[in-house]
Amino acid sequence: MRTSKFLSIGLAGLLTLGLSGCITINQIAPEDSGHSMNHDMDHMGDGEYSNMDIMFAQMMIPHHQQAVDMSDLALQKSGNQDILALAKQIRDAQAPEIEQMQGWLEQAGVSEAPNHDMGHDMEMGMLSAEEMAALKSAEGTKFDVLFLEGMIAHHEGAIDMAQMILGSKNEEAKALAEAIISSQTAEIELMRELLTRLG
Repeated sequence: MRTSKFLSIGLAGLLTLGLSGCITINQIAPEDSGHSMNHDMDHMGDGEYSNMDIMFAQMMIPHHQQAVDMSDLALQKSGNQDILALAKQIRDAQAPEIEQMQGWLEQAGVSEAPNHDMGHDMEMGMLSAEEMAALKSAEGTKFDVLFLEGMIAHHEGAIDMAQMILGSKNEEAKALAEAIISSQTAEIELMRELLTRLG
């Protein structure tokens, strides 16, 4: 499994950028200009998205999209019924979550592309282009093993990212973070069991 070193470094940088207000979503009145981003987030209305919520969505949308792509591959290539059921479950959960987060960005009036280069510095458990190519070319049990190993790392990255907004003042953002952590933790346990069965 790939090291989480880049993930830890990247998340630390991401938090620093988010708290320094690299994405301006909530306009701060002149008399409040000296307040910290933490203060702004603490006093944010429930219907608004903080800078951290928006940054999370910008990073998680492509992350979820790769999981959907991997699941589509599994549905095409795997002959293992447990993996087929898991792939469908992942796709059916994460595709709507992508649309949900795209809605946040639309409401906030920002693009899907992050306004910084953190994506180049952190893995977040995502497969590289070479790893995706290897997955596409694999067959049989080899494919199943690569899929499970890759998706476990992928889920671990998503869980770490979701921790960023567990304290969000926006109830929808907080609920999504909780759902991601809960569902993907359970799926990781299942995938580890499936790997053991595959030997």
